[in-house]
Amino acid sequence: MLPETRARVESAIRRLGYRPNRAAQQLRTGRIHTLGLIVPSVANPFWGTFARHLEAAALAEGFYMLLCNSERDQDRERHYVEELWGDGIGGVVLCSSLPSLDHVTPIVEAGLKLVAFDRTAQPGDPHNVVNIGTDNVLGMRLATEHLLGLGHRRLAFVSGSIGSINRAERYSGFRQAIEAAGLPPEAGIVWSGADTLDFDDRDTAELGRVAALEILSSPHPPTAIVAINDMCALGIVSGAREAGLVVGRDVSVTGYDDIMLAGMALPALTTVRQPVEEMAATAFARLRQAMDGEGGETGQSVLHRPTLVVRDSTSAPVTSPVM
Repeated sequence: MLPETRARVESAIRRLGYRPNRAAQQLRTGRIHTLGLIVPSVANPFWGTFARHLEAAALAEGFYMLLCNSERDQDRERHYVEELWGDGIGGVVLCSSLPSLDHVTPIVEAGLKLVAFDRTAQPGDPHNVVNIGTDNVLGMRLATEHLLGLGHRRLAFVSGSIGSINRAERYSGFRQAIEAAGLPPEAGIVWSGADTLDFDDRDTAELGRVAALEILSSPHPPTAIVAINDMCALGIVSGAREAGLVVGRDVSVTGYDDIMLAGMALPALTTVRQPVEEMAATAFARLRQAMDGEGGETGQSVLHRPTLVVRDSTSAPVTSPVM
């Protein structure tokens, strides 16, 4: 196009307020530079942080992102995936950690490129799905071993329903640390509501508060509590305070994620840090690779290494626990 012609076209575009039709662009190029992100709920700041980093990685490569909240509901996840695919969006990052991907497999088999986040590969997964997360077993072992190293011998694990892959792996890490220390199984108790209450990301802090009030009022309460994530841990801190205890002195508490609020809490929360920016960059890179048809290894788990961040919410037990 001649410079004079380009100048006239650009002038007309500005005068008419023209915006390119994305559907027409897709017909011409065969792709839309938009990806989908489905998270459980941005009510948990971890997911908001992950979304921000994934969007930044996408924007740097000329992609945009649409965000959906599924509340870990299979029907909602399937509906969102179907709608995104129907709108011409060919790549989705799905963050549910559910054991099965059967509810979205037909769309994947139809051509959708999918990266599953916060889970490890499972038997029956579509062969071309890449799973990305942290080593949850290792992360929870680090937190539990830290408490054991301080001298705690009666610990509680607080979670909602342990029905997702990431929660089951974290529970496994907790149990492994207890067993490796040579302690009896009863040294590591699980909050009684864990198998009966749903784990809703909107209510995680309240779940932790209720759990703390219950287990800390028992005849032989734990001296340390391991929470499934930071929001749950912050609720436990609130419940312990309500019970008249000082966290970091009377009872120790650990979290998982290292959200921004963890370091700002009183006391500052000992937690397991997930390298969320690095994980988001990996998720986008793998999705972009699949969308570009570059292939690469699929049906695998890409695990990032978590690290323990020790702050003020953990200390040696004041008195020896009764076993």
